[in-house]
Amino acid sequence: MTEYGRGPGSEPWHPEDPLYGDGGWGGQQTQEGQQSPYGGQPQHYPQQSQQQQYGHWGQHPQGGFDQHQGQQQYTYYDEQGRLQYADGNGQQQYDQQQYDQQQYDQQYAGHAPQQYHQGVWDASGSHGQVPYAADPGDPYGQQPAAYGGEQPDFYGTEDAFPPPEPPGRRRDPEPEAQPEPAAEEEEQHPFFTGADDDEDDTDDDPKGRRGGDRGKDAKGGKGTKKRRTGTACLVVCLVFGGGAATVGYFGWHFFKNRFGASPDYAGSGNGESTNVEIPKGAGGYDIGRILKAAGVVASVDAFVSAQAANPDGKAIQDGVYTLQKHMSAASAVELMLSPKSHNNLVIAEGLRNSAIYDMIDKRLEVAKGTTASVAKQDYKALGLPKWALNHANLKDPLEGFLYPSSYAVAKGQKPKAVLTEMVARANETYQSLGLEKKATSLGLDGPWQLLTVASLVQAEGTSHDDFRKMAEVVYNRLKPGNPETYGALEFDSTYNYVKNQSKIDLSIAELRHYNNPYNTYYVKGLPPGPIDNPGEEALRGTLDPTDDGWYYFISTDGKTSKFTKTLAEHEKLVNEWNASRKKS
Repeated sequence: MTEYGRGPGSEPWHPEDPLYGDGGWGGQQTQEGQQSPYGGQPQHYPQQSQQQQYGHWGQHPQGGFDQHQGQQQYTYYDEQGRLQYADGNGQQQYDQQQYDQQQYDQQYAGHAPQQYHQGVWDASGSHGQVPYAADPGDPYGQQPAAYGGEQPDFYGTEDAFPPPEPPGRRRDPEPEAQPEPAAEEEEQHPFFTGADDDEDDTDDDPKGRRGGDRGKDAKGGKGTKKRRTGTACLVVCLVFGGGAATVGYFGWHFFKNRFGASPDYAGSGNGESTNVEIPKGAGGYDIGRILKAAGVVASVDAFVSAQAANPDGKAIQDGVYTLQKHMSAASAVELMLSPKSHNNLVIAEGLRNSAIYDMIDKRLEVAKGTTASVAKQDYKALGLPKWALNHANLKDPLEGFLYPSSYAVAKGQKPKAVLTEMVARANETYQSLGLEKKATSLGLDGPWQLLTVASLVQAEGTSHDDFRKMAEVVYNRLKPGNPETYGALEFDSTYNYVKNQSKIDLSIAELRHYNNPYNTYYVKGLPPGPIDNPGEEALRGTLDPTDDGWYYFISTDGKTSKFTKTLAEHEKLVNEWNASRKKS
C-alpha cells in the first residue's frame, strides 16, 4: 500500500462546531510526554475498543453517510477540504492525518505497518472499522476485527477502482516508473552472429538518418556504438591474412638465404666473355656484387665463401678482368687470381709519357695520337698540383705524373678520364711520400726538382738495390764547384729522352755538341723537368740517398751498376767493359 508519510497534523475542532462533543473524546488523556498528532494538544482516547458496525450501502460515496445499527455516521469536509466523520453521539472519527501519525509511530516503534479497513481511511484510501488499542501506551495496537473477522476489502482486487480521496489530498497520478535502461550488451556483429548485414542496427532516426544519433549528441548524450559491417570485417581479415603471408614469404627467403646454401652456378662458365672492373680498395662483398651484376656468379654469398675458402683469395687486386658468365664462385676466384684474366693497363716504372699515350690509344681503340693531343691541350685540367705548373722549356708538362700502376682501362672510356686517374694516383703517392716537405733538406728548390732527380735515378738505375747510390751520384754532381764534374751531370738518359730513344753506344762528341735544355752533356744542372715516370722505389731512394762519396757508375751487364768515387776508377771500369764487348 502507499504510505503518505507524516503530515503536519490537523488542528483541534473548534468548540463552536455543532458536532463538537461536550465530553471531549470520552476517553483518557494521552500518556504524559506523548505528543498528540492534533496540533500538539493532548487528546482523549477511549479505554475500551468500540466496535462500530456499518450498514452496507455499497461503496462509500464521498460526502454521504452510512447506517450503523441505529446510529448515524456523518461525513463532511472541513474548511481545509479534509474529510471528517462523526457519529450520532458527536464522537468524531480520526482523519487521514491521524493515521499518518499512526503509521509513522508504528514504523519507528518497531511495529509492522498495518492496514485498517474498519470505519477509517487507511493509507491506500480504503474505508473500514477503526481498531483501538487496549494499551493506553499503544493506542494503535492491533485489535481483532468486529464479529471475529475482518471486513472485506472492496478495493483489494486488481480490477477495482482506486478508493476516493479527500479533495485536499487529491493529486495527479504519478507516472509509472520507467525501468532503468539495461547496460548495453557487448556488441555482436552480424558477421559473427549470422544476422543479415543489410539490417539496420537501430531504429530509423526521425530525421531520416540510418541508426539515429550515434555516439555523443550535441548535448553530450551518450549514443550507441557504430557497428562495423561484415564487409569491413572481411577486409580486415584479408589485410591481416595478406600481411601474414607476406611476412611468411620474406621470412622463408631470409631463412633460406641466412641458413640455406647460397645459390651458385656449376662449371667454369657458358663461353660468353665479359669484362668487369674492380675498383681500388674493393672487398669481398663489393667484388661479389659487381660479379653478380655482370652475370658472372649467381650470388654474392657464394663468391665470398669461395674467396674465403681459397688460401690466396685475399690477393685479388683492383683492375679489369676478363671472365665468363655463369661461372661457379670457386672458378671465378681461381681465374681472377691467374694473370690470364687480367685485362688492366699496366704502366711500368720508368716509362715515358709518349709510350703510355700509345698504350692508352690501343686500349681505347682510338686513333694513334688521340691521347697525346688531349694531354697537350688539356694538361692544366687534369689535376696537376700548383708546383707542377708554369715551368719553361718542357717537352711534356705531364711527364712524371702518369704514375706507374695498374689501371682498369677498357673500350668506351675517354682519354681524358684515363689521364685524370693516373695524375690523381701520382698526386696521392707524392703527397704520402712528402716530396714538398723534404725537397729543401736535400738542397733542391722544390718538389719539382725532386721529381726530376727521381726520374734520373729511375732511368739510370738497373736494380732496386742501387737507387740510393744513384741518387747520391746526382746530388754530388749537382754541387757547384765539385772537383769531379763541376756541376755537370752528363747523363746519357737525358739525351736519349730528347731523341725519344734508348741507346747506350753514344759518342762523346755527339753528346757534347747537341744543344738542347734536356742534354746534360751540353747544359749544367738538372734538365727542365722529369724524363720519365719514376716508381715508388726510385722515389724512396731519391728521398734517402747514401753518403759514401759516389760520383760515377757504370753497368757492365745491363742489370747491375758499379759505383766509383774518382774519375780514374771509373775509366778503368769503362776500359774493361769495352774490351769485353770486342771479344764477344
